Parts: sequence; structure tokens; C-alpha cells
Amino acid sequence: MEPNAIPPAAGMHLRRLRDLTDFEVADGNPDVRGWDVRGNDGEKFGEVYELIVEPEAMKVRYLEVELDASFNVNERDRHILLPIGAAALDDEADNVFVPSLTKEAVVNYPPYADIYISREYEEAMLRALNLPVPIASSNDFYTGDSYDASRFYTRRPARLGSAQHPSENVS
Repeated sequence: MEPNAIPPAAGMHLRRLRDLTDFEVADGNPDVRGWDVRGNDGEKFGEVYELIVEPEAMKVRYLEVELDASFNVNERDRHILLPIGAAALDDEADNVFVPSLTKEAVVNYPPYADIYISREYEEAMLRALNLPVPIASSNDFYTGDSYDASRFYTRRPARLGSAQHPSENVS
């Protein structure tokens, strides 16, 4: 099932990478689409389906994840968004680890349906992951650790080693 393009709307600030013909993953950074997404215990939750970017900032803000069918979630509700800074990259095994992702979090998670991503949705997502929620009226909503793409490209799960990956260019 190929979801439709995110519709343009007043105030639309986030887009899927594949819908932006002039954008691509920055050189030196892996394209994680298709990689397994695992919780802190290593259990597979799904796969990275798409990257959601803020074109003006030229930054990835979210990983769109298609949840594994084993979660018995309605097919229409199987896509969720994860803040890029809440995840850790293991490029040796093509895995994305999200320490705050648990079965309980998935049950409480707001599904993503290829529509306008409201601030309320973003806040509900952060609450489901027990991550700090920035002040809604702040222009600095994406400045916290949850949206720091360098954390994604440089952090690795401790049990996999501590090698660092350069990430000067982030899409």
C-alpha cells in the first residue's frame, strides 16, 4: 500500500523525504529506510519506512516506522513517528535502537496517517515515549535532545560498542 503524499497545508513544515525531489540523505550518513527498529531490549518493533524532514532547516526530524504485524495493530494504524534524537544508530547491523520504545509505549502511541503533523500530535508522541515535551509556543521546539540528529548518527547502544560516526551533514 503506497500512502499518498502528505498534503500541502497552511503551516505545513514537515515533509517525507521521498516527496522532496531536491533532497537526499547527506553524504556519509546511511539511508536507514528498511532498517529494523528495536527497543532497548533488542526486540524488533518494525522497520523504518520513511524519513520525515523539515525542509527549511534541512534536517530529519522523525523516523516513520511501520510496526511489525505481530503487534496486532490495525493496518491503518501501523505507522508511527519517532523523534530522530530518541534513536541510536547501529550501522554495522542495520538496526535503529530506541531505548524508550516499549510494548506499553506502542499501545499508547498516536498512529501516524500521512496527514498534517500538528504540535498536539508531536506532544502526544513525546509523552508516549516518556520524553520531555518542549513548551508548545516556543520557536525552539526542535532544539532539545529528542530532535538532535547528531545524537542519532553518533550514539550507539553501549552493548554494541562506543565507536563514533561523523555526522556533519544531516539531511
